[in-house]
Amino acid sequence: MQRTSAVLIATAALAALLAGCGDDQAQSPPPSPTSAPAGGFTAKAGGTLAPFTPGAKAVGYIPGLAPAQASGEATMTASATGVVTDLSVTGLLPNRQYGAHAHVKPCGAKGDDAGPHFQFKADPVTPSVDPAYANPRNEIWLDFGTDASGKATVKSTVDWQLTDRRPGSIVIHETHTHTEVGKAGTAGGRVACLTLTS
Repeated sequence: MQRTSAVLIATAALAALLAGCGDDQAQSPPPSPTSAPAGGFTAKAGGTLAPFTPGAKAVGYIPGLAPAQASGEATMTASATGVVTDLSVTGLLPNRQYGAHAHVKPCGAKGDDAGPHFQFKADPVTPSVDPAYANPRNEIWLDFGTDASGKATVKSTVDWQLTDRRPGSIVIHETHTHTEVGKAGTAGGRVACLTLTS
């Protein structure tokens, strides 16, 4: 009786082993859906501001606030620890305050073509003027003041991760960004736009 049981056990083990020698993918269950992996890219934007042409990466919309030959350069680096964005400008009006933010779309023929501000947690109400959503912790704000020659550099650091959504551009605005209820996130007209590309 013991010998018969041993033979049966050995036969079952051999059958299981042979069944496992087939296509591994056919035997494995499909992977469960997961969100896109976090971070791990660098995007850049920049150039001399000029009127829009198809494919333009640096566009000026208000010549009085972004004179001819003004330029901007931006770098956005995303990782598992957050997003760091650097912006530098030259040739803007001297000793003046500007606003700047990451926007959801690339630059277009009109300033509004870049869409709203990029938000980590999207405001269900548009336009977003609620300080709970329109703030420098949930958005990427790069407000700056130029020096006597029209230059400025500024940095934004946020601790959230970018996964399947990424900003499309950096837009420069005509005033510093408001923070009060009903105006939060607004900064006047769109002076210029820099399209981000990986």
